[in-house]
Parts: sequence; C-alpha cells; structure tokens
Amino acid sequence: MFPPLAGHVPEILAAKGGRTWLVQLLLWGMSGEITVKGAKYNGVMPGYRQLSDADLAALLNHISTQWGNKFPAGQRPFTAAEVKAQRAKTLTAAQVNAARKALGLK
Repeated sequence: MFPPLAGHVPEILAAKGGRTWLVQLLLWGMSGEITVKGAKYNGVMPGYRQLSDADLAALLNHISTQWGNKFPAGQRPFTAAEVKAQRAKTLTAAQVNAARKALGLK
C-alpha cells in the first residue's frame, strides 16, 4: 500500500520547505517509515532523476492539481529551472526521509 496523494500534496506544498522537498523526493526517492493522515507506511520509493527537468516539473504539476489537489494561494506551477536547482544536490533516500520529518507533517 502506498501513501495517498489526494489531499496530501497540498499539505506538503503549504509546509515551509515542502515545495523544495517534493522536488527532492522525485529526484532522489525516499526510504523508511512515514506517517500520512495517521497511517504509517514503510517502504522505498525510487527517484526519477533519469527524467528531464521539464518532465519532472510536469509530473510535479500533475500531482499538485489532480484528485482535487490545488496549489496553495500564491504558489505557481513548478518549473524546469526549479528542478534543475535541486538536481545540483546529491541526496540519499534516507536524507530525503529526514527532510520530510523536518516539515512537521502529520
């Protein structure tokens, strides 16, 4: 079972640092336990850094606007430049999980 995207992506986007974290998640993947809406999940999500910056921006925009999701007020769609800026970093899946915990999501 996988964590839900519906209703949860806007929560991530609204958290301080959440937008950057979503880009990092798609680039570097994540491993370990997380809690989403009170349910625990423990698994591995692969990164998709083999995709172009434009393709990852399109994917981020898709998950941010589907299943009833909407960007928080004042946020614009993701751009390829935004993805490129995060691609310059090198993170492990465990570091991405630690960064998620720092967002304070429930």
